[in-house]
Amino acid sequence: MFRDLRIWTAVPAVAALFFLAAFPAAAQPPARSNRIELQDYAIDAEISPNTQSITAKCTVRFTPVDDGLTNASFELNNALNVSRVVDAQGKQIEASRSQQDFSVRLNFGQPLPKGQPYSVTFYYDGKLTGEEESPVFGIKFAAIHPDYAFLLYPARWFPVSGYTADRFGADIRVTVPTGYSVVGSGIDSHQTQGDKNLFEFKMERHSFPGSIAVVKGPPANIASEGAQTAIYFRGQEAGMPQAYGDAAGKMMTQFTSLFGLPPSANLTLVETDAGAPNGYAAPGLVFLSPSAIGTRVNSKVLANEISRQWWEELVSPVSRNHLWLENGMATYSEALWTEHSISAGAMETQVRGEMVAALTVDNIPVIQAGRLEDYSPELWALTGSKGASVLNMLRHVMGDEKFFLALKNFLHQNTWKPVSTDDFRKAAEDATGQSLDYFFIQWIESSGAPEFKLDYTVFRIHKGGGAADGFRVMGKITQDLDTFRMPVTLRIETEGNPEEQKVEVMGTSSEFSVDTFGKPKKIVIDPNNQVLRYDPDIRVAVAIRRGEQFMQLGDFSEALREYQKALETKRTSSLANYRIAEAYFLQNNYQEAANKFRLALDGDLDPKWTEVWSRIHLGWIYDISGQRDRAVDQYNQAIRTKDNTQGAQDEASKYLKTAYQRERASGDR
Repeated sequence: MFRDLRIWTAVPAVAALFFLAAFPAAAQPPARSNRIELQDYAIDAEISPNTQSITAKCTVRFTPVDDGLTNASFELNNALNVSRVVDAQGKQIEASRSQQDFSVRLNFGQPLPKGQPYSVTFYYDGKLTGEEESPVFGIKFAAIHPDYAFLLYPARWFPVSGYTADRFGADIRVTVPTGYSVVGSGIDSHQTQGDKNLFEFKMERHSFPGSIAVVKGPPANIASEGAQTAIYFRGQEAGMPQAYGDAAGKMMTQFTSLFGLPPSANLTLVETDAGAPNGYAAPGLVFLSPSAIGTRVNSKVLANEISRQWWEELVSPVSRNHLWLENGMATYSEALWTEHSISAGAMETQVRGEMVAALTVDNIPVIQAGRLEDYSPELWALTGSKGASVLNMLRHVMGDEKFFLALKNFLHQNTWKPVSTDDFRKAAEDATGQSLDYFFIQWIESSGAPEFKLDYTVFRIHKGGGAADGFRVMGKITQDLDTFRMPVTLRIETEGNPEEQKVEVMGTSSEFSVDTFGKPKKIVIDPNNQVLRYDPDIRVAVAIRRGEQFMQLGDFSEALREYQKALETKRTSSLANYRIAEAYFLQNNYQEAANKFRLALDGDLDPKWTEVWSRIHLGWIYDISGQRDRAVDQYNQAIRTKDNTQGAQDEASKYLKTAYQRERASGDR
């Protein structure tokens, strides 16, 4: 259940630095000396929006996997106070709390026999205003407000076992005051009890149905492409349901054609709160933050979350080490939607961005993702971005027909089950009829990526017998990974049409020979960026991306070190110089910032927006230093670029009228 919290973009970060998915203290599942197999939950909860509180009784049914089970741990939000825990006979069970890992440890007294179902009932209550310490540091997963509420599975608002791995059934009953409704996963029913409403959600299939929302008023019901979407947006986002309903219907239709039938043909979209993840999915539900909804459809976030109806709710990773199957497929679904709705070229650009993100973590194998903090940028890079890159390469190796057949068969064969990388590999091998061990060993079980070098010679060949003469290119591709094996495309640009041929690259050196009709002028390795690999441009992009991550954490020195690595590879990088200048500007080192903004203007101007925003920043610096005429000149030059990335034109016009004033901390008087 990892969610897209990526906030770095290709546009300048001109305002405050923030980073929801921070490195420290993200709660991990507590170590269990004895294992249990989770079965289902029966939850009775009463939510009071006015007091922002919840009172609940939760019965957990499980089966001991190990014989002689004497204890078990469950995660529960620290804001919730457990009054007692009892067994099926009402006998109290000893329970101890650990605030450090959000856990409740139960000691059963007598060992529980292996394989025999057992149940415990927790009684607890507390306030969830959204300001409490979250089990995932800095990210809001639960908040009860007077007008709305949302309680998502990662908030651990009920006792959780085997977080993100153990699937479960659920019968969730929620009581709210009259005038409020509750949305959840599964078969729903509703009845009035005096001045209160009781909503019940039953889901016998094992998945992750433990997320609910409390809403007021009816939803906007949007029909599109045969799908019905109920949308609960509010405030400034209240005008967006039609656009989101239309997009959701189209995405459901497209993903159904690619993956097969979803668990539910209809969806409910619910707005959460500032500080919540951009998106979160549960069976039949998609939760979106206000900033993610925006003023136009956020197709990447929406596609990611809708695809999780297949790649999380229908199947999910058996452990956190296999999270790439979920996060990688959700990220790749974003790209598949781009390919369908825009073009293959747009998808290629998007996948290249994911490859850059993937290479920011190049020393940990994908299969060891469980080592990483929940919701950390490293986890997203490894399981989301590298996972998507791996899937794109597998599609290249297998071909479209066999690749998409494998996806459908994999889902069909494992519906409502936990899955592993081996399960997916077997489905891919069944579709292609070949062993793919080498591929999964290279990209899932190993770390690192190649950087290709090419040496070749061109010969004229005389065929004789009336056949036209041609040319032969003989050469070798070298790289540093001894165990590497991958088909790599060569594009030979000739005086006529370019010619392409796949070369099986194995080990550190692979020879090739290609005959062409036209005289070769240039040879390009992997022209469509289908292989996760390094080259000088990629190294620059990776270093800048790492620097941006450190900037979002407020670590200026590490950010500057990464940006400098980019400049060592490419001195003319406008983006690297811009990011360095931005770091100096945020530290009030205006002279160094101005120097670097000028270097950005003298560089390659890639991306193009570095020009307009360097001009605006120079204008700010001149305004701060009392040089209004020079500032006005920079704002005018910014306007002349006609580049309106992130509202640049409005920003420049604003400061033409009124001089920029730097913000001062409250203690700077």
